[in-house]
Amino acid sequence: MSELINLLLDGSKQMHIQLTESQSKDLLSYTELMIKWNKTYNLSAITSPSEVVKKHLLDSLSVLHYVDDSSILDVGSGAGLPGIVIAIMRPNIDVSVIDSVGKKCHFMRFVKSQLRINNLRVINERVESHITKSCYGQIISRAFSGVEDTIALTKHLLCGDGHYLLMKGEHFEKEKLKDIVIKKHKIFVPYVSDARFLLQINTKYI
Repeated sequence: MSELINLLLDGSKQMHIQLTESQSKDLLSYTELMIKWNKTYNLSAITSPSEVVKKHLLDSLSVLHYVDDSSILDVGSGAGLPGIVIAIMRPNIDVSVIDSVGKKCHFMRFVKSQLRINNLRVINERVESHITKSCYGQIISRAFSGVEDTIALTKHLLCGDGHYLLMKGEHFEKEKLKDIVIKKHKIFVPYVSDARFLLQINTKYI
């Protein structure tokens, strides 16, 4: 456990993110739950605790500086990445995570209950069928779909002045993006050699 906490704290520090003792504890508890439930729920192909910290937690934390204080929807959240990490780190904002797979939502609800994440809402639905009374200020995705498909399936949920935060690997530039105006940020994730990017897309440019 000391190895994991050191990995988490050092990685966060390299990204200029200061973790409180409570946040560190919750993130590591989340890691433990993910590894435990993964054995039967098939949440992730990554099973090594240190790799979970590097490729899941630190990767999710890497976009934190781009998240503002408006409500946020994590699309195709799976095990809760990055939505649960954002909810732990930013208790002042409303975070919703949506996934069509029931067992993954069951896991996320368990994490919410165990860690008492009061600003987190778990939605078991297909995102294109999701209807909400109030729009979301931000929509984020990590491993959901291509840029154009993500926008097509979720645009009805985004506020008029909202924006997308789409986490992508190095091959995203092969996607056909037509006339979508994108602000591209190269993201640094400690201990991860794969190239990571964040695509920021404002509603008015879609």
